[in-house]
Amino acid sequence: MTQLLEQAIARLKTLPASEQDAIAIMILEELEDEVQWDGSFAKSQDALAKLAAGAMAEYRLGKTQALDPETYCRDAV
Repeated sequence: MTQLLEQAIARLKTLPASEQDAIAIMILEELEDEVQWDGSFAKSQDALAKLAAGAMAEYRLGKTQALDPETYCRDAV
């Protein structure tokens, strides 16, 4: 365990049980989200590769245009 994590846990121990539980739930949910994200990302590699290949093919055929960051950001809002 890292020193920073030990410090955080030491501070958590000073909180009321209800606050400790609330923080524990947040930590566990975050860890579970990370596991699910890693799994989803691993499963999507083939799809991402196909999308990238399609985008490169369109680029080579001249079917793309340069992105203007100022226009893109303004239009996206």
